[in-house]
Amino acid sequence: MAEAKLPKVLREKSFVFTLVASILAPLIRLMFRVKTEGVENLPKGGYILVANHVNYLDPLAFAYSVFISMKRTPHYLAKESLFRLPVIGALLPKVGQIPVYRTGRSNEEPLRAAVDFLKAGQVVVVFPEGTLTRDPDLWPMRGKSGAIRLAIELGLPIVPAGHWGIEKIMGTYSKKLRPNPFHVVRVKIGKPMRFDELRKDGVSAQEVNQATEKVMRAISAIVGELRGETPPKELWDPAKHGQAEIGNFRKTK
Repeated sequence: MAEAKLPKVLREKSFVFTLVASILAPLIRLMFRVKTEGVENLPKGGYILVANHVNYLDPLAFAYSVFISMKRTPHYLAKESLFRLPVIGALLPKVGQIPVYRTGRSNEEPLRAAVDFLKAGQVVVVFPEGTLTRDPDLWPMRGKSGAIRLAIELGLPIVPAGHWGIEKIMGTYSKKLRPNPFHVVRVKIGKPMRFDELRKDGVSAQEVNQATEKVMRAISAIVGELRGETPPKELWDPAKHGQAEIGNFRKTK
């Protein structure tokens, strides 16, 4: 099996990405509208944008928001299997998307690619849950620490964001589209979070885990504002509910 290619750092809003975006943006607008709030919270330069993960359309909704409303180019840490799809797989690295492996492979090289983009002052987008939420009410669940570790290593901010409304267009783990060009998917950007106090020798796993939970709670709070509801006190943990960590856990029932 051929390995997914790693992208090279291109200038912000490269010709290839702009061309692809000009084709995709009208198609996205035919499925739903994206309304972005909180753009004034965005820092200059490189940062890691993190958000909740509800369904397979999330990356498109956020890519639209980042490119059109935030005026930046999104570079996703995306599951490697997408890079093996015909046509799409060849295109993804050309538009600066980064493959990550879920099992059986080290992600050291993909993370180095993400570091290169961030050092170049660009934006990396991460869904820190690592998969679609398993929470039965679609709240953000517990997160993985990759984004936090990048932020600590580089001394860059993490920008928490949330979205709501995309679940009306496509259900979680469903591939059935219900497009509605008048339906609004809301994206809200929170205030940047920094973890400079953790930039030290010997940062513990506990400190990283606590920082990760803090970020996930910030995302949950934003989602709560969009939903007009109070988030659960405890983040959903698949392990505590006997659910698979990756893939479509519903197929394993």
